Amino acid sequence: MFKRRFILAATLLFSSTAFANQCPDLLKFAKRKLNSQEVVNLCEAYNGKTVLFVNTASYCGFTPQFKGLEALYSQYKDKGLVILGFPSHDFNQEDESEGKTAELCQLTYGVEFPMFEPLAVRGEDVDPLYRMLAKKSGTTPKWNFYKYLMDKNGNIVESYSSLTKPTDEDFIEDVTKALAL
Repeated sequence: MFKRRFILAATLLFSSTAFANQCPDLLKFAKRKLNSQEVVNLCEAYNGKTVLFVNTASYCGFTPQFKGLEALYSQYKDKGLVILGFPSHDFNQEDESEGKTAELCQLTYGVEFPMFEPLAVRGEDVDPLYRMLAKKSGTTPKWNFYKYLMDKNGNIVESYSSLTKPTDEDFIEDVTKALAL
């Protein structure tokens, strides 16, 4: 009986270690959902998905992009796309209240894609996830609604300025190519 338990425990340990080794570096983080205590292990939740990382803000001229991002998510989520939104006050356009941010996302724009805790996307206090995004892409967010597209193998496909709308043809083409890999 002891030997069987040991073998089972060793198998589980080996498989979880193997799983962790297969997880792309950009997903080896745990982040708290917006206005919640729930923490999401990004690797467990999104490994094998095409991921669009977006730093957001509630009071920015680009805030209406939430609508286009939600439409993109709705259209492609069943094909493997996930959009991960990260509010940031780095450009002084995010509410201090996570509750108000969540309300704006849900009630005003109908956002259903995952939104996470506010974090720094540039500067000395940059969150480790965004530090890694900058390193892998060669660029840091210049403003709110800066986007990074990662294919399901964990490779950065491209980064996109805030001026790139979620409805831009070239952007959508990149998303569909990443989904097809």
